[in-house]
Amino acid sequence: MVGFCGKPPFRSSHRVLTLRPLPAFEDNYIWTLADADGRAIVVDPGDARPVLDAADAGLRPVALLLTHHHADHVGGAGAILDRFDIPCFAPVDERIPRASRRVGDGERVAVPELGLEFDVLEIPGHTRTHIAFHGGGHLFCGDTLFSMGCGRLFEGTPAQMLASLDRLAALPGDTRVCCTHEYTLGNLKFATAVEPGNSQLSLYRQQCELMRLNGKPTLPSSIALELAINPFLRTRQPAVAQAAHGYDGADPADPVAVFAALRQWKNEFR
Repeated sequence: MVGFCGKPPFRSSHRVLTLRPLPAFEDNYIWTLADADGRAIVVDPGDARPVLDAADAGLRPVALLLTHHHADHVGGAGAILDRFDIPCFAPVDERIPRASRRVGDGERVAVPELGLEFDVLEIPGHTRTHIAFHGGGHLFCGDTLFSMGCGRLFEGTPAQMLASLDRLAALPGDTRVCCTHEYTLGNLKFATAVEPGNSQLSLYRQQCELMRLNGKPTLPSSIALELAINPFLRTRQPAVAQAAHGYDGADPADPVAVFAALRQWKNEFR
């Protein structure tokens, strides 16, 4: 079992596109997807400096994609837009300034410079207006889905978050999951506590520890990989449901109750 690190670049309309995470803050990633000329989308720039530094080195932003209003995802957008006259796509949420187009579920975002189109998915739970962008084999999902984890429920309910995760889990298995925090090793410890009999977790641990030891990101993941190892996508698996029942007595036949128990367990997990 392997992730996508080291895979060939994605090809779109005969263009070769390179996916690159720009580190920001302690554990954020600002995703860029660029062609050979440096034309790129930039996703969730909480800090402008990594993007502007990359631009000084040849990156040419052509669009910003924002998934939700938290400052570590949108805080750098203004400075980037001050330098580049480009569209900024964001959820329907006035807490996000400077958006040139606000988009909702079922809409499509076109980036003609890269020959790409992204479907917009509303995925509330972490925040009430959180969206994801899915296209060209990539999923930019902000803080909803992490490798072996999911976001905290700041504004949504367990039922909303589980429905959002179910939507993402239904995407093609080879979809690259471009989440925005390097939480993988911590999430792996929790996933192992929930499902110690999952043999794929021990193999994945070795891969991820080696990546981090070598200074490489563990992301992107893939939908197929997450379906095999992420407890929040496995609430209907008997072993995961029974673990949630053991934690707080959650009804193992109720996926929402199982999810709520897992999320609370993760909140308290050390």
